Amino acid sequence: MSGSGPLAGIRIVEFDAIGPVPLAGMILAGLGADIVRISRPGTGAWSEVGGAVLHRGRATVTLDLRDATQREQALALIDRADAVIEGSRPGVMERLGLGPDDVLPRNPSLVFARVTGWGQEGPLATTAGHDINYIALTGVLHAIGSAGEPPTVPLNLIGDYAAGSMFACLGLVSAILSARRTGQGQVVDVAMVDGVVTMMSLFHALGAAGLWRDEHGTNLLDGSAPFYRCYVCADGKSVAVGALEPQFFARLLEGLAIDVACRQYDSSEWPAMTALFEERFAERTRDEWADLFAGTDACVTPVLSIAESLSHPANVDRSVFIDVDGVRQAAPARAFHWGSHR
Repeated sequence: MSGSGPLAGIRIVEFDAIGPVPLAGMILAGLGADIVRISRPGTGAWSEVGGAVLHRGRATVTLDLRDATQREQALALIDRADAVIEGSRPGVMERLGLGPDDVLPRNPSLVFARVTGWGQEGPLATTAGHDINYIALTGVLHAIGSAGEPPTVPLNLIGDYAAGSMFACLGLVSAILSARRTGQGQVVDVAMVDGVVTMMSLFHALGAAGLWRDEHGTNLLDGSAPFYRCYVCADGKSVAVGALEPQFFARLLEGLAIDVACRQYDSSEWPAMTALFEERFAERTRDEWADLFAGTDACVTPVLSIAESLSHPANVDRSVFIDVDGVRQAAPARAFHWGSHR
């Protein structure tokens, strides 16, 4: 399926997988890449769950890669491609005769992007794992949650999608740019644990400067600060408060009708301040607070459910979601805007 956009004309072969690879394929297709997805017989369960969204925008062929004839069909597709993306455990593609050493001699400018949790090498390389395991081993999970409680699981957005899909897209496109310049392809090895560690750079810097404590529930951005957390309202729904800067904090206090002196960054005052904010937010419903703070710089927003987010005026106005075959979902490449400068 050919597309329009900055990646129009780029041909990619995607080997079906779960986790980061399908989202990466969806994003790259939304940017205009011409992608053929190779699925395997008997792997329909995941397609039934996420296929209407995650597999959109590209053609699909089903091949039994253990069959020599069908494996040759896959090789023929790779011979004409700019890139391959796969998410199997280390060694799987090699055993199928479809690893980098098999395909790069046939197509020297090919980019071979592979995504794993633990990397292609190392003591955990062949061990099973999921998003929660990757973020657990990198300090991220420990930092998310309330004091005295187990860490809060942040869906599978951090390991699978931020560290997996997004780093895979960036690495793949960067390597294609290099191949276009040099004629030489390469292997892009994306390990989710590596991507997660990269995304923790700010917190490593804060820790080195003595501005971050290595325990959850005690820091500026982990829900401890009363001006950067969520509050339950009168109707049981919640608002999110992100009034980090002093000028935004002042707007927050105005909206809450709090005229007592609050030293924003004095953490010794945070417990009392939090209790006061909890009391005030409990006086009105979520939507009443949303209306009160609308148009201000207090950085207060309603916490919407997934269903509610589909019809929020800001998302509707910007066409963030579209309907595809009756399924409401993110518009293709909605995170990007391109076109001639005006």
